[in-house]
Amino acid sequence: MSISKNNKIHHPQDKAKKILKKMNLDQKIGQLYFIHSTGDFQQMKRLIKKDHLGGITLFGPDFKGRTHAQFLREMDTYQKESPTGMFIATDQEGGTVSRINTNPLVSHSNFSSPQTIYAKSGLTGIANEDARVSRILKNNKINMNFAPVADVALNKNSFIYQRTLGKGYNETARYIPVAVHAIQKENVAAVLKHFPGYGDAGDTHTGFAQINKKFSAYEEEDLLPFKAGIHAHVDGIMVSHIIIKDLDPLYPASLSTTAHQLLRKKLDYQGLIITDDLQMGAITEFAKKHQINADILALKAGNDLLLGGDPETGIPAIKQAVEKKEISTKQIDKSVYRILKLKEKLQILK
Repeated sequence: MSISKNNKIHHPQDKAKKILKKMNLDQKIGQLYFIHSTGDFQQMKRLIKKDHLGGITLFGPDFKGRTHAQFLREMDTYQKESPTGMFIATDQEGGTVSRINTNPLVSHSNFSSPQTIYAKSGLTGIANEDARVSRILKNNKINMNFAPVADVALNKNSFIYQRTLGKGYNETARYIPVAVHAIQKENVAAVLKHFPGYGDAGDTHTGFAQINKKFSAYEEEDLLPFKAGIHAHVDGIMVSHIIIKDLDPLYPASLSTTAHQLLRKKLDYQGLIITDDLQMGAITEFAKKHQINADILALKAGNDLLLGGDPETGIPAIKQAVEKKEISTKQIDKSVYRILKLKEKLQILK
């Protein structure tokens, strides 16, 4: 803010708002899509430009079959092809989910799980390791990490257990802000997952997983790490495909308006909300059973970004839903504005 000679107050121009005003509906909808990299550089370059994609997710194969210099050039090209700048993300949790583990393009070191680091070095070790990993990501043009994991699993046989801190609700809630700050201070966006918490539920990669726990207990326990992340100003929160019967007996959390209202209204979260992968079995099965378009339902529920969605069919379908007033332009604008503001924070907004 500045004051001119005639004492008029001038507010700094909102770059994100200025860009948003110039975008047409197709471009706005494209920003909502966060697709998997196909590993085909030319194809990805074309899709990014054509569909105005918001972001891409890299997996292990994306780091292979090319030199480090080639990889960096490809990431730079993706940014150049994007009209607004790209979120380039990966899952680098450490331990069992480490996309860059032992990959010569990125690093020759292994990345231990949060459980291992915490047991050895406590929260200081967590902060140091998350900062180190974030610098590696940043130096390799990756500006978003789908981490840390805020789930709490008390059963060591739970599918998610090895990816958690391996501790209880309160201890995990103390861990989350440390991890979030360590990641974000390196100018990499942290994405807390998997809201509202897997607990000891099954794996939604292959099909439905349901929790019968009373929501009052869920609120007092499983939500604690997410509340801590929100208080730490985490950039993004990923919503899982878990069904919590006492919260919404029909819809998975990622497609549930009730779950998103909990996040936005009760927990007062104002950052980006991103779906878990919409290609996972739980969602493809749900969409087929109910004959619905998961991308549209995810937007109606309140997500800002569609991870793993299909822009080729989704963009025209969402555009039609907006024209029919099934989805409001105001909602689209709010989501795109949040996306652009985070890109501005990460210094990638054009």
